[in-house]
Amino acid sequence: MKKVSLAILVSLSALTGAAYAQTDNGVTMSTDPAKAADVEQRAQDLQSQQQAAESQHSSMPAMHHKMEHKKAPHHMKAAKPDAASQ
Repeated sequence: MKKVSLAILVSLSALTGAAYAQTDNGVTMSTDPAKAADVEQRAQDLQSQQQAAESQHSSMPAMHHKMEHKKAPHHMKAAKPDAASQ
């Protein structure tokens, strides 16, 4: 019963968030060619920036995670008993 009520609560809150986001009026439609050209130019600039960032990221050498953290070896040999008795 608790799982069902939790699922209903989560779905209702998701629907409420989606409905609130749709009433934001952040997206408008325009028929002005200058605005359309400006939006297209911004989109192309963003795309070129993303491609440049991806190419820069891929050109960097890959770091091995195991190489960053050196720990003591797990296979430690026991001290010789002769050295301890002297």
